Amino acid sequence: MLAGALALATITGAPAAAQDTSGLRKVGAEVLFWSQEKRDANFPHMEKIFPGHVVKAGGKVRALPAGKPLPFSDAELDAFIASQHISGLIVVQNGKIRLERYARGYGRDGRWTSFSVAKSFTSTLVGAAIRDGYIKSLDEPVTKYIPELAGSGYDGVTIAQLLTMTSGVKWNEDYTDAKSDVARMFLEPVPAGEDPTVHYMKKLPRETAPGSKWVYKTGETNLIGVLVMRATRKPLADYLSEKVWRPAGMEQDAFWMIDPSGHEVSGCCLSVSLRDYARLGQLALEGGKGVVPANWFAEATRAHADIGVPGRGYGYQWWTYPQGRYGAQGIFGQTIRVDPKTRTVIAVSAAADKASDPAYGAARTAFLDKLFAAAR
Repeated sequence: MLAGALALATITGAPAAAQDTSGLRKVGAEVLFWSQEKRDANFPHMEKIFPGHVVKAGGKVRALPAGKPLPFSDAELDAFIASQHISGLIVVQNGKIRLERYARGYGRDGRWTSFSVAKSFTSTLVGAAIRDGYIKSLDEPVTKYIPELAGSGYDGVTIAQLLTMTSGVKWNEDYTDAKSDVARMFLEPVPAGEDPTVHYMKKLPRETAPGSKWVYKTGETNLIGVLVMRATRKPLADYLSEKVWRPAGMEQDAFWMIDPSGHEVSGCCLSVSLRDYARLGQLALEGGKGVVPANWFAEATRAHADIGVPGRGYGYQWWTYPQGRYGAQGIFGQTIRVDPKTRTVIAVSAAADKASDPAYGAARTAFLDKLFAAAR
């Protein structure tokens, strides 16, 4: 969510190919304050501004055939798209498209930035790594895979506690505070050979006992990415291609921004087509057979942590909602929402006028509830 933009906004290191990154720094620092015109122009073209890796599609594309058109008021739909600055909205029920709309110059052949929707993709790679035998159990200590964290606030923290953001390590996610952890994470000098995320996170103090308190921390999703990379000995973009993009039948290549060390920023920063966002929702809805353990998505998409909002919770990098729904979300309106009862997936790409706004979020949820109701 908010942290996704900050992780993006603080990418200041050189990409794998040597080049001057001063422009990247300047533009990155301004992402949260881009004008509407710049958001519309840049959100579908982040690869032109930031360094990153390609997540390759390949193999058989998962068909999303047309279904019966969703009975819904065009006027109400148009008003919602305009008020929420939506660029793309798709409703898929039982694997068929019942509604698909594009706006703001975006289209089916384009890609749109994910911000923190990427966290749910990263979570899925943990499930894949368990199925592949690279990770033995979520109960294993994080320090087994990232030994540099030994002696830090992460002593005794499990992989499950990273996934649910209940490590107990102190963290400030305030994107308006230049001294917050999320703003500083990639700004400090890093000794040669050290991972920038690990270098920063190992200095953080313990605040509460592991498992006792939920605090949203993009830095910990970045740690999850490091852990998966260490366990699999593969770049995350390659592993995502192997374990999700190809098996799920993704239609287009994706783009994943990289941090100063040249590693993917696993807490944010994927660029994905609207239909492929929906396909991730389908993968979760259908259980991810052959990709993750049989019970992975059932566990990942249930509430493991209380976030202090009635009816809502947090799973393994997935948000949970009333009526058994779950989803992924990122700032400026990025959304995947799944309703298992009606076998419906909704994906939304947007360029909202604010990074985060409670009123905007409430209006979005209310409208998605209407779409789910129409799909019954």
